[in-house]
Amino acid sequence: MMENYLEFAKKLARDAGEIMQKYFNQAVATHYKGDKTIVTAADEEINQMVIDRVQEKYPEHGVFGEEQSFGQDKITLWVCDPVDGTAMFARGIPTAVFSIALVEDGVPKIGVVYDPFMDKMWYASVGGGAFCDDKPVYVNETLLADNSATVNFDTSARYMPKGDASHVAQKIVQYADERVYLVSIGSIIHAGCLVAEGKFVAEITGVTKGKNMDVAALKVIVEEAGGRVTDIFGNEQRYDRDINGAIISNAVVFDELMRVGKGEK
Repeated sequence: MMENYLEFAKKLARDAGEIMQKYFNQAVATHYKGDKTIVTAADEEINQMVIDRVQEKYPEHGVFGEEQSFGQDKITLWVCDPVDGTAMFARGIPTAVFSIALVEDGVPKIGVVYDPFMDKMWYASVGGGAFCDDKPVYVNETLLADNSATVNFDTSARYMPKGDASHVAQKIVQYADERVYLVSIGSIIHAGCLVAEGKFVAEITGVTKGKNMDVAALKVIVEEAGGRVTDIFGNEQRYDRDINGAIISNAVVFDELMRVGKGEK
């Protein structure tokens, strides 16, 4: 059954990519939500497509989408970010991706991410390994002290109050900034896939509200690639609700990042 779910998710991803391409670099309608994040017509059309397809194929499941949801109280959810990196997408910068995860009782079982601009698809199922365009991918074994180490961070974490997940993320980012090449490509999900591919050593975010859809697919993809995905404090978390930030990393730097977050280094 998981193979059927995976093929369903991959087809959704391809179709979502076509919608993204249709709207990219066009004068499309945009508006801002209460948290000042931008929404485009592509976000809304893709989110509705996911709902329609799930209702048709798996009516017993729910959808937890960034723009619209249904049946969020169901045990089995399709957690979807229709366009992760919308701010860049709306400005004609091609770093956005589509992401979907099958989540059962809070635990991601399948993850699929699609970059329509490079025509790259990352996907994984629990116990089945991680792949990019049907080729196995693995995290690297690069240490933070290595000159080639690259870490992505979510810039919005810098603007949240101290004392929460964001504060811990800032400590880790400050520590990493002294040792690695620090970047922010505008998409948590895209950066996480680059961790799975071995191009980045870590992705760090302290954002919490509404960000379960940013990490759900990565939980499967990165861990199947040999990495670690936890909340910013190193704990497991559910992906059918708000999260406590995230550390998405290769296995060799995870403990070091955790010690920094706890003020031990």
